[in-house]
Parts: sequence; structure tokens; C-alpha cells
Amino acid sequence: MSKDYFKEFNPSDREIDDLIKYAIAPRPIALVSSMNADGEVNLSPFSYFNIFSHNPPVCVFSTVRRMRDGSTKHTFENIQEVDEVVINIVNYDMLHQQSLSSTEYPKGVDEFIKAGFTPLKSLLVKPPRVNESPVQLECKVIQQVDLGNGPGHGTLIVCEVLKMHFKASLLNEENKVLQKDLDLVARLGADWYCRVQEENLFLVPKPLRNLGIGIDLLPDFIKKSTILSGNDLAQLANVEKIPDFRELETVIIEQDTLNQLLNLQSKEPERMRFKHEIAKDYLSKNKLNEAWKILLMK
Repeated sequence: MSKDYFKEFNPSDREIDDLIKYAIAPRPIALVSSMNADGEVNLSPFSYFNIFSHNPPVCVFSTVRRMRDGSTKHTFENIQEVDEVVINIVNYDMLHQQSLSSTEYPKGVDEFIKAGFTPLKSLLVKPPRVNESPVQLECKVIQQVDLGNGPGHGTLIVCEVLKMHFKASLLNEENKVLQKDLDLVARLGADWYCRVQEENLFLVPKPLRNLGIGIDLLPDFIKKSTILSGNDLAQLANVEKIPDFRELETVIIEQDTLNQLLNLQSKEPERMRFKHEIAKDYLSKNKLNEAWKILLMK
């Protein structure tokens, strides 16, 4: 049997809990500080977390009941008493501290102390911020959505962001984020994490900024390529029109590549294959104009 087939899993299958965490990843981490009515602080990380609205800014994270007995976490219990939290964003410098804070300490134990975090007084909510976090979001809990019943079911905690604190050194003079310096980490499956480092960063122009022609309008000699993948074709198709070769005159192609194309002038199948291989390489480096110039060369 070919390895390229799909195994099917149902929600009731025991493997799905582990598999889905590998598949839906990477997941950003919300290190959530909360407080109960007695003023006891809790700090706990959640990777079922993201932003879901800009106006107003709304973040959502999910607390999940323990599989062994269906009991709730201290964060969930605190929110029932004080409907405010701080979502502290996790970067690499605080990775192991946030992991330690996930330990199931008894109720009333301060994870700020256990994990060695420094509390900062919030401006609009009761729970403190984490000084070591590069970004802190003071939030009001505006809704709770129960997603089931029994062990393992989650409750969505919907939070409106009232104030954001962003470490100044991570912003330029125009308040644009220096993405590489943020050094975020994210959760994967099991005990796996990933780190967002400069060598892993790349830009993808959004189709919303121009009307991409779509793969269906690419020329057949490109669209039916056995070398260019669907991902490659999508990059080529994210243009408002197929460029005229004259528009690419200033685009520089390496001389060795041009010489090889010249040597293959009379061997059209080989020449076409070579052009597609070179275009694919350019596309992997996000050099779209170079890829188009190679493909359109006569």
C-alpha cells in the first residue's frame, strides 16, 4: 500500500487527543494571571489561545477540565470570582519559567514565586502582569462558552483587551514590531515547542493587496509542470497580470544559469525542465520576478 494515504480517526478514538495537538500547531502561548476574591494570584499557561477580533480587540483561550476526574483549573475558578485576567505573551527567554508555572500546585500557591516571575501592578485590572513577558494584555472577561461536559471538555474564555503593554525595545520609531527580536515560542504536540527565529522568518505578500490572477489563468506550460508544485504555482499566480518579458529587463539572472540555458537551446524538453527547476529554486527564495523571467525566456 502506498504511504500517501489517510488514516481516519473519530472524536471517540483515544489517539485523537494527542494527534490533534500535533496537527493544529504551532499554537501561541497565553501565560494567564488571574486572581480570586481573596486576592490570591494564579499564573498558568494556555496554548489553546489566539486573537479573534480587532474592534474591539478580543482574545480567546480555553481552560480544559482534567481528563482524570473532570476537575477545573484554578484559572477557571478564579475567573468565576474576579472576571479579569492578564494575558502575558511568552518568548524564548521565559520558556522554562512558563513551563514550570504549569505545575499543578495546590490552590493558594503563587506561581509567580514558584516560577521566579516578577509581578507588575496592572493599570485597569486586578491581576498583576508578568514583567518578564515582552507583551502584556490587560483583559476583561466578557463571555464564557462551555464546549461540552465531563472530563476533557473546554470552556472558551472570551477576553476584551483593555490595555496592551509592549516592550519598547521591540518597537521601532513608528511603533512597528521588530519581529525577529520578539523571539516568540509556540506549542506543538506532546512536549514539543518551536522558536520563531530570524532564519525561520519570511514574507508572503497578501493577495488582498492585489487581485491575483489565480492558478487557472497561468499558461499551460507552467500550469501543467511536473516540477512546480501547487505552492509554486500559487506564488506565480499571485500577480495582477502575467508580466511582459520587457518589464523584467532589469531583473538579474546569474550568468551560469544563462549559459546553461543557451547550451540547451536545441534540446527543448531538457531546456524546459531546467527552466522549471531554476524557477522553483528562485521561488523557494521568494524571488518571484526572477522565476517569471526564467519561465518566460525564449
